[in-house]
This record gives sequence, structure tokens and C-alpha cells, in this order.
Amino acid sequence: MLHEFRKNGKLMGNAFQITVVGQNEELAEQNLEEAFNEIRRIESLLTTFNEESDTQNINRNAGIQPVKVAEEVYGLIERSLMISRVTNGFFDITYGGIDRSFWNFDRTMTKLPDIEKMREGLKLVDYRKIILNPKDHSVFLLDKGMRIGFGGIGKGYAAEMAKRLLESRGVTSGIVNAAGDLSIWGTQADGKPWTVGIADPNSAGLPFSYLNISNMAVATSGNYEKFVEIGGKKYSHTIHPKTGMPAHGVKSATVFCPNAEIADAMATPISIMDRREALGLINQIKDLECIIIDDDDQLFVSDNIRLR
Repeated sequence: MLHEFRKNGKLMGNAFQITVVGQNEELAEQNLEEAFNEIRRIESLLTTFNEESDTQNINRNAGIQPVKVAEEVYGLIERSLMISRVTNGFFDITYGGIDRSFWNFDRTMTKLPDIEKMREGLKLVDYRKIILNPKDHSVFLLDKGMRIGFGGIGKGYAAEMAKRLLESRGVTSGIVNAAGDLSIWGTQADGKPWTVGIADPNSAGLPFSYLNISNMAVATSGNYEKFVEIGGKKYSHTIHPKTGMPAHGVKSATVFCPNAEIADAMATPISIMDRREALGLINQIKDLECIIIDDDDQLFVSDNIRLR
């Protein structure tokens, strides 16, 4: 008889929960531990909190010299740049210089950042200034002070890799939940499809609709969970890479894609872009769908979404 086994942990600054379906509890626990080890391994490569990580080595040498990195990190940066080009820069891993130094979305933030300083900082946000050399897998940030960070794609990549590891170990059904972003395959222990609730941005914790899903990843970017209020106005944690200011106009954007990395990376730009532009882009890309709820609670869905 099949059962569902779960393990929770905090990694990459996010709460992860992994569920596997199986018969043997001891084997399930081994599989879960290996999946968490895989996420820890990826965190050590991508973190900006360890001076020895590839990411910090790239940042430390910005404007100085290229840095050879692990093939895996090089590949992730290469794919990030592809998504930057597809989204016309609305996804940009060089946002690192803006996010941390000007915006701190907690109670200690009581006033808006210095706009002039932020404009100067914005000069360092430009994915086109990341130079890749495929011959030696080196990465060079053209301008001193530039920083990259994987906050917009890292946990999706980790979820995708954890899922692939579990599949390679014979796990035919499960869920990797990376702080609400999901990678789902197979079916529940009772053979029924996994059911995913689409969050209602006006009622935290309550879904407004459900979808039956398998072999799919789901990622949501929203302004309703992490924000700061200054002068009676709410500022969401999603930073517009072209202005340095928090994005507005969309309460939540949920993206569906077979690959968790792509779903994670696309959710943020879709929440920032003009609604028509976002839907037009999504409808052009095979196996990519989205649901958008704007500030007026209007619902927009891509061509192949069927809500219930």
C-alpha cells in the first residue's frame, strides 16, 4: 500500500517541504534526506552569504577580471540571460546592487531610499554587461560594483534538481514545495491527481480556485506576503529592474511550466510587465501558462488555463 512521506526544512532562506509517495518508510526517509542534501549543495554554489561561493567570487571581481565557475553555475547564468532577453530585461540577475542596498522589507524600514543614489545604482543593473566565455566557463561583470544574485531563479532551480534526483532514485510521485513554488509529478498515494490551490491575494491562505496537476511546476509572485508600508502606502518586495522601485499593478502572477526553474524565473517578470504584454509573451511560449490578478481584482489567464 502506498503512503505519502514528508520532510520540512529551511534552506536558501526559504521553507522547503518535500513529499514522496512510496511503500517503504525507511527508503522514503533516505530519499527525502538525499533531496535536501541536493538543495544544500546548490545553496552552497549560489549563496551570496559565503565569500567562497562562485556567486560571491564573480561579484568580488566585478570590473576586475573574469572568474571561472562550476559548469552548473555557468549554465544557470547562461539560461538566466536567455530569460532576460525573452522578457526584455524584466528578469535580470544583476538586480543585486539595488535590492539589498536600498530596500529592506521589514519594520526597520521607515522611509523611502534616496532616489538619486538609486538612479546611480541602477546603472549597475544590466544583464547585457555579463560576459560569458564558453571556452573556460568564466563569467565577467563589466562594471565595478555590479552584483548578481539568484533570488529570482535559485529556488526553482533547486526544486527542479531535487525532483530530478528523486526520480533518478525511483520516486515516481511527489512534490517539492519551495516556499509555495511547487514541482509536482505522478499522483497522490490514492492514485488521484495532486490538487493545487491558487492563492487569493485578498485572503492569505485561502485559495480562490483549484487545478488538478501532474508533471508540472507552479510558481507565484505576489505583493501580498512581503511588503512595507511607508507614509500609508504599501510597497511590495518585487523590485522593477528598470526603475529600482517596487512593482505595482499586479497582486499576484502564477506561472505553470513543466520545469520549476523556468516557472520561478518567469513569475516575477510576468508580475511586473504590462498585462497584455505578459499574456502575449506567455501565449507564444510552448508549455507555459499563467494566471494574473491585478490591483483591481481583475483576472487574466493565458489561452490554455481552465479554472474551477
